[in-house]
Amino acid sequence: MSAPAFPRLFLASSNSGKLREYRQLAAGSGIEIELVPKFQNLPPFDESAPTFAENAAGKALHYSRLADGLVLADDSGLVVPALGGAPGVHSARYAGPDATDADRIGKLLRAMEGKEEKDRCARFVCVVAVAMRGRALAVVSDFLDGMIGKESRGSNGFGYDPVFQMLDTNRTYAELPTQEKNRLSHRGRSFSKLVGAFLCR
Repeated sequence: MSAPAFPRLFLASSNSGKLREYRQLAAGSGIEIELVPKFQNLPPFDESAPTFAENAAGKALHYSRLADGLVLADDSGLVVPALGGAPGVHSARYAGPDATDADRIGKLLRAMEGKEEKDRCARFVCVVAVAMRGRALAVVSDFLDGMIGKESRGSNGFGYDPVFQMLDTNRTYAELPTQEKNRLSHRGRSFSKLVGAFLCR
């Protein structure tokens, strides 16, 4: 069974910020990205695996059995070595299931109190998977290294973007213009690999 050519991927997520970013990444490529139809009504996937790759691939496979077409799923998060790798695969649930971005950032900043220099190193990781009818077609990943700032700055982004500081500038992810952020980001790099993987099929 061969995969259909682009142009449409169905994102297995209810995260509006993630959908917005993927649409920005796909702009000009001819690829359309929509949410999986009636996503909230489908049986949920239990993202309890210990790695980003297992969660991304598992989620893509799960929803591809419940929806038509190419299903795109990712698992991404922030890894802080000084915190034993936390928030890691629990990034979205770091401060509880109903927490806001501000809640998660607040908990992270409290955990980082007193840490300086190398202990503030961090990495954004993103694994992207595409599946169709229960068959994985591609799994790719990339990352971006940075530092955890001591306060939130910027409004262009979501999640931990306001406290993730770029290594070569004094700006956070959330202070970058959209085009620059998408070019540099862990999600942007992963999506670019995904497009390349499909073009080479």
